[in-house]
Amino acid sequence: MSSADASLPARGAALSAAPGWRPWKTGVAAAALWAGVGALTLAWPNVEVGFSSWGYTREFGVAALVLAVLLLLLAASGAEQPRAVRAVRRAGPWLLALAIAVGAWEIATAKLAWLPSPFFAPPQSLIEVYVTDYKRLADSLLNSLWLLANGFLLGAAAGFLTGVAIGWSRGLGYWVHPVLRFLGPVPSTALLPMAFFFFPSSWSAAVFLIALATWFPVTVLTWSGVAGVNRAYYDVARTMGANEWFLVLRVAIPAALPQVFVGLFMGLGASFSVLVAAEMMGVKSGLGWYLSWAQGWASYANMYGALIVMALVFSGLITLLFLGRDRLLAWQKGVVKW
Repeated sequence: MSSADASLPARGAALSAAPGWRPWKTGVAAAALWAGVGALTLAWPNVEVGFSSWGYTREFGVAALVLAVLLLLLAASGAEQPRAVRAVRRAGPWLLALAIAVGAWEIATAKLAWLPSPFFAPPQSLIEVYVTDYKRLADSLLNSLWLLANGFLLGAAAGFLTGVAIGWSRGLGYWVHPVLRFLGPVPSTALLPMAFFFFPSSWSAAVFLIALATWFPVTVLTWSGVAGVNRAYYDVARTMGANEWFLVLRVAIPAALPQVFVGLFMGLGASFSVLVAAEMMGVKSGLGWYLSWAQGWASYANMYGALIVMALVFSGLITLLFLGRDRLLAWQKGVVKW
């Protein structure tokens, strides 16, 4: 045996003993569970529903096995990890739970047919939805994002300006506060029939309702932030010669930004529900329309696929809002907790 061959075991032992290196036990367990899901899917025949079996079963089983291999490779990797790998490791318990949930879902639907078809489709049916109907789903997603962007941005801008105005001026607050108390508690979806009657198109009515749902929380939280600024900040600025515009733009608004972002977060959540409701009732394209279309044709797999896309996109938008808040308010870190 050569000296190079003899040194291989020693190198492996040195790598295992390297400071900071240890196997990812949760990843190993998750890899085993996902491998079990893949083996179960491939080896256990599906129960035939009607005159055909569920499609894309083999592809789903292979995908589960590939995921298991990737998790096993991550579990054996060293201590120096890119940020994406560290994020996957932090999600280890969720990977375990998802493997158990998906395996139970597969058994209860495709393998034993405990849950009635077509109301409950197996996991592989989602692959079929995304492969065969991706064009319609992508078009619906783009239309929903465009509608949401118009309504949310208009409502956020109007709410911010209204909140700053009534937080700074008691005279304006006298007239606007009753309107807030009157319109605020009314759900925007309750105004759907009126909006569709008064606006020239269902799209413009949906934009108005989304803007209204966003406007109220942004207004209230911005008003609260501006009104709650420490008066000592204004006194210091005035002693240095600041005028009213400087006090508003450079003192009141920056100090109120944590509350503004809380209002934006609440407004974004409210706008999601209004978006889906408006698309279900009047808009001719969008994720809400897609849900109604799938339900009307009893395509429940398409409905589940749209719900998953909706959840991922909406949670992604909230994450982007968090990232923007963290970057813009880095100088106020720790002032407000979300």
